[in-house]
Amino acid sequence: MAQAHEGTFPAGTVSVSEHTLKLSRAISSRRQPELDALRGLMLIWMTLTHLPTHASFYSNQTFGFVSAAEGFIFLSAFLSGRVFGRKLDESGFAPVLRRLFGRAGRLYAYHLFLLAIAFTAVAIVAVHTQQPSLQGLVDFYLAHPVRGVLASVLLIYRPPLLDILPMYILFLFGTPVILLVGKRKGWSWVLVPSVAVWVGAQFGLRYAAYTWTCRLTGVDIPFNALGAFDLYGWQLLWVSGVWIGSGGLSVRSAWTESRLTIACAAAIAVLFFYVRHSYLWTDLNAAPWIPFTDKWHLGLFRLLNFAAFCILFSAVQPLLSRWLPIPPLVTLGRASLEVFCAHLLICFEALALFGDGTNLGVAPQIALIVASVVALYLVGRAFEKRTE
Repeated sequence: MAQAHEGTFPAGTVSVSEHTLKLSRAISSRRQPELDALRGLMLIWMTLTHLPTHASFYSNQTFGFVSAAEGFIFLSAFLSGRVFGRKLDESGFAPVLRRLFGRAGRLYAYHLFLLAIAFTAVAIVAVHTQQPSLQGLVDFYLAHPVRGVLASVLLIYRPPLLDILPMYILFLFGTPVILLVGKRKGWSWVLVPSVAVWVGAQFGLRYAAYTWTCRLTGVDIPFNALGAFDLYGWQLLWVSGVWIGSGGLSVRSAWTESRLTIACAAAIAVLFFYVRHSYLWTDLNAAPWIPFTDKWHLGLFRLLNFAAFCILFSAVQPLLSRWLPIPPLVTLGRASLEVFCAHLLICFEALALFGDGTNLGVAPQIALIVASVVALYLVGRAFEKRTE
């Protein structure tokens, strides 16, 4: 009897273990349409912010010290960590390196295409119309065409509206190393240096690195031509997203689901929403508080505000999974790279046609917004089947 028990128990254990492993992999690999829909929502949010309409006043940091850019970057990092973290475990480093470099290369090709549009069509219209809204996009290129082209190809010169793509590309190139070090040596080897670099960004690391590089190489590019986003600050958002997405921190953990944590997150979100839309914003949007709310360096208050929203989203995700996956939003999210690039082309055209939109009536503004969203959806439909 004992012998029979010994013979059957281990076999049953192996069977259950294999079943559990397969089930966990199936769950982790299952696509969550609410995340695609959320990314699609971020793309529409960014489009409303960038279009020259009055809607940008309401869409710019609507919910406090957060913007669509933070959500888009974090979600992209989270999904990259989720997909390629699992692939690293199953297939090793080489396939992950190949896939991520291929994805970064595709986005780099899109970036070159957008630069070509900016340095030809946009530049020509800017010169002939003398529109400040267009001239501001290509001012360094117009002053130094050769240097502007070379520096932009090297992702050094980052014109307005085109400055988030170089950051995204560089983050994608760094993701294989982030995953490898995090999974092989432990995530503290990634997170501690990332936090240290973010702290440095709050105290002028970017400008110090810029002056040191210019002195060493003799490169003469204005600091404001490097783009608004501080990579030294924003890398923390990307690293955190990859860490959580790859399973370094359970999104649905006991800590994030505790009532105390959710209550604190809700209090922070309400507080910052009130501050952003009250008389207090005038004081916080000036010295000495502005470093804490600064978007481009990803100030401390912005991190706290964004973390609070992440916790609240995690708490209500089961509910959101039922009503958020609206098919058009899911379509936009699944072709996010192409839709993001399309939204920039739409903004270029809108700025060329309407300038800053000051004299644009309500009806034309509504028509512009509707036409832009429809165009983005058509782009999403065209590229949805080809993207992962």
